Amino acid sequence: MSYASVVSPIEIFAADEVGRRRHWTDEDKIRIVEESLRGFRQGSATARRYGISRSLLSIWRREYRSGTLGAPEAGGGFVPLVMAGAPPAPAERPSREVDDARIDITLTNGRRMTIPVSLAPSHLAALLAVLDPR
Repeated sequence: MSYASVVSPIEIFAADEVGRRRHWTDEDKIRIVEESLRGFRQGSATARRYGISRSLLSIWRREYRSGTLGAPEAGGGFVPLVMAGAPPAPAERPSREVDDARIDITLTNGRRMTIPVSLAPSHLAALLAVLDPR
């Protein structure tokens, strides 16, 4: 027997005739989700009944629980605008020379510190309390 003579019939459907994807309205989705939540282990049976995958039903259930199923999609709307007062003036930065200025401190225990001139006194006191406790 020749394999070349065996031809299986193939039927071709146009995509617009069959419509591979179904469009479910939000009301249909909510009805299907509520039906799937009625009893114990109804998710798979409900998905089979409506010809949808269990993963799609799980997505719809998650959206239903979070309250986003049927809610209008974000992105196309206006946000209320509130005008605030004038922005505060930026603080003046010390000149570059002041930023580079350093102070060398030798502690009684022999440790040596080099700190920037702009260091706040409270920070210096905290450092001294740790490095040279008396």
